[in-house]
Amino acid sequence: MTDRPNVLWIMADQLRFDYLSCYGHPHLHTPHIDALAQRGVRFTNAYVQSPVCGPSRMSAYTGRYVRSHGSTWNGMPLRVGEPTLGDHLRDIGARAVLVGKTHMVADAEGMAWLGIDPKSEIGVRRSECGFEPFERDDGLHPDSARQNWSAYDDYLVAHGYSSDNPWEDFANSGLDPDGELLSAWLLKNSRLAANIPEEHSETAYMTNRAMDFMQKAQADGQPWVCHLSYIKPHWPYIVPAPYHDMYDARHIVDPIRTEAERDSDHPLMRAYLDARVCRSFARDHVREHVIPAYMGLIKQLDDNLGRLFKWMDDTGLSKNTIVAVTSDHGDYMGDHWMGDKDFYHEVAVKVPLILHDPRPEADATRGLVSDALVEMIDLAPTFLSALGAQPKPHILEGRDLTPILHGKDGFSRHYVISEHDYHWSEMAKALGVPQEDAHTTMIFDGRWKYVRCETFRPVLFDLETDPKELTDLGASELPEHQEVRRRMEAALLNWATRHHTRITATPQVLARQKVAAESGILIGFWDETEYKAATGKAFDSLTPIGRPE
Repeated sequence: MTDRPNVLWIMADQLRFDYLSCYGHPHLHTPHIDALAQRGVRFTNAYVQSPVCGPSRMSAYTGRYVRSHGSTWNGMPLRVGEPTLGDHLRDIGARAVLVGKTHMVADAEGMAWLGIDPKSEIGVRRSECGFEPFERDDGLHPDSARQNWSAYDDYLVAHGYSSDNPWEDFANSGLDPDGELLSAWLLKNSRLAANIPEEHSETAYMTNRAMDFMQKAQADGQPWVCHLSYIKPHWPYIVPAPYHDMYDARHIVDPIRTEAERDSDHPLMRAYLDARVCRSFARDHVREHVIPAYMGLIKQLDDNLGRLFKWMDDTGLSKNTIVAVTSDHGDYMGDHWMGDKDFYHEVAVKVPLILHDPRPEADATRGLVSDALVEMIDLAPTFLSALGAQPKPHILEGRDLTPILHGKDGFSRHYVISEHDYHWSEMAKALGVPQEDAHTTMIFDGRWKYVRCETFRPVLFDLETDPKELTDLGASELPEHQEVRRRMEAALLNWATRHHTRITATPQVLARQKVAAESGILIGFWDETEYKAATGKAFDSLTPIGRPE
């Protein structure tokens, strides 16, 4: 136990907000996450700063918008020197520890330019997004070589699951009735049981590793933020028994979509619908294969979190550990005729966010459901505040959620922002959009969701009258909608023209700038009288500059 709380920051990759029972799913029951919500605050309007893994996470880890940190897509390095949560925690004698995924790509060129050895202590931190990597696991691809950032492959081999790619062949493949190994990268195989017992699956393994870290840290006395970042329920969609057949077509919620969406006159939206992943998930039989596996992965996650939370209760850690449960983005699952993520409908850009603060100050808000507009970048300043750090508004663009957690005034936001760089995509290629224009930005004020699409008209949804976002008002000629578009574009311009990169503007630097005249830099004074009136000092009291002896 420490005088300051610890933080367990749980992130499940590609977890939809509405696939938890506390957020209203009618068939998928998640009692352990629900119980956490009853002990804390459940946010119903939490939005990520990009609907894609990499940039969303870089915003979460820096507390800054995508346009500020510059890591605009998966594989885009976070530039060396960009301050992270881990850097701020070290300033106050606390640790930031990773167990799981970050999707971080190191700025190798930047480190080489500055002469930083990637294997040095500083180099490792720059390469791991500011975290101490207790264990990193970003997953692999079908033909990937063994990775040195995770011990999960070695763990599988040690337990008898040996191959050139154990992650692929066991955790993310299944066996058909004839014993043939079938990869879950092919969606048709999603209903198979993963070729691994549940206790050796990736979700169970990472849960165990988080407990390993917390057990070692418990006697240390140094406060910590542990980022337990699960790879699932992100694709490949496959889950071990008994979760693989817990759900079937009876449990699949009808898709959110209309034929009118398919007939969109918006070039970018049409390009999305023509992309391979969207054409795939627009087919009902694909949804019927994948969604039960997706639900099974979430049920498995909830059961493992229940195991983790009980262990924390038994060891006394729960008494002094803030717990956050969230995601880096959602998953379309065929809604709006789309698949994967990459755009701004609620199912992709809104995420679950549950915060449990065990301190007595939060007693009054246990079980609270908050509809405040919050962003993923709000977590970093919230965690830092809990551990006693001073605010850093010149760096952190997120806002401290502590007032909401403690039932006090002091938190407000008029809109949330999310961004996407699609230069890499089928959409950009099909439309012939150059890299500098392949960019969209969403602004949402709680009712109106406005998406600026460079070179194309905007997209606009009214979530008050159209909560399922089925009707695009971006081309509507009604005066009300024209005025909304003007207002939202102005708000977006206001946001875009703020200071986003002035991270060296510490209070000390700003104070020095305000007293420039006192240092002998005299600009604009006509005579001694004006100088004395402005500074309260006689001009003759200054040491002359440049006067010969």
